[in-house]
Order: sequence, then structure tokens, then C-alpha cells
Amino acid sequence: MSVVQKINQSPLFRFFSQKRNQYLILLLLIIGVALVDYFSLGLTRKTFVYYSAFDGAVLIEERMFRSSSSQETDIRRYIEEALLGSVSPDAAPFFSPETRLQSLLFRDRVVYANFSESALIPVLPPAQGVYLGFLTLNEGIRRNFSKVKDVKFFINGREIFSNEFSKIFAEHADNDNKTGQ
Repeated sequence: MSVVQKINQSPLFRFFSQKRNQYLILLLLIIGVALVDYFSLGLTRKTFVYYSAFDGAVLIEERMFRSSSSQETDIRRYIEEALLGSVSPDAAPFFSPETRLQSLLFRDRVVYANFSESALIPVLPPAQGVYLGFLTLNEGIRRNFSKVKDVKFFINGREIFSNEFSKIFAEHADNDNKTGQ
């Protein structure tokens, strides 16, 4: 028996000679490359909640972020992205376009975020006002960053809504009742 005949009779040759098995191997190879690519990029999914400017319906967006080695940096990126607003033209902004995150600290599982004074300019309907924007941002930070125990907001160094938020988050383990999420 020649070498060619031995190769033709081997189980491995028979396996690879079938088209179905060739496609299976190719599919597994593509999946492997995709998984290596996914895990090497270090992307994480973050969710954002906005409200329709027309009827107040909840709009949920998912965005992919590159993870950093610092949780504080990741939270800063999340807040800055939330300040930019929704990609949907139907969504109402929470804050005026001039609003900036002036500083952020993440210490002992507490986020301290200081915003510019323009954050006080209401852009939502008066019934919701500035409060809903900060409440939704607070819930978004807590939902997307499990290590965060508390979030404190400041405007030009003065704390805002601390009593209101502490009551809300002390009463309920989940945030479904606050903003309709």
C-alpha cells in the first residue's frame, strides 16, 4: 500500500474531505478569532436612559466603552457621555449643552461629581426639571458600576439633592419606581 493510499484511508483525511466538516472547521476558526478579538479589546456595555421629548416614553441606549484600569476613569467617561445626550433626535436632553463635569472623585465606593453652574438650567419640562436629570444619572451610575454604593452631586462645590436621593435609595433596592425604568 502506497503512502497516498494510506493517507486517503485515514480517518482525518475522510473527515476533512467532507464539505460540511470543512465549513464547520472554518466556522469554529472564525468564532475563535472573534472571541480573541473581543477579549483583547476590553469593551464593556453601558446603558443610558433618556426620555422622549414628545410623550416622555423611556428610551434605552446601549453603548460600548473601552475599559480602563481605573474605575474612576470609567465613571468619568460614562458621565461625560451622558452629558452629551442621546443619539436619538427624539430624546430630550437632561442638561443644557454648556454643562460640564468639572471634577470627579471615586473614593470608598462613593462617587463625588461636581458640575458647572449651567447644570441648573432646566431643559426638561418644568414638572421634571433638573431633578429628573440628576436622578436618572444617579441611577445610571449605580446600574452600570456595581462597586458604587452612593453618588453625590455638586454644582460649583455645593451638594445638591442629597436628602432626596438618600431617601429614595434607602427605601428601595431597585430603582424601577423612580424614573419608570
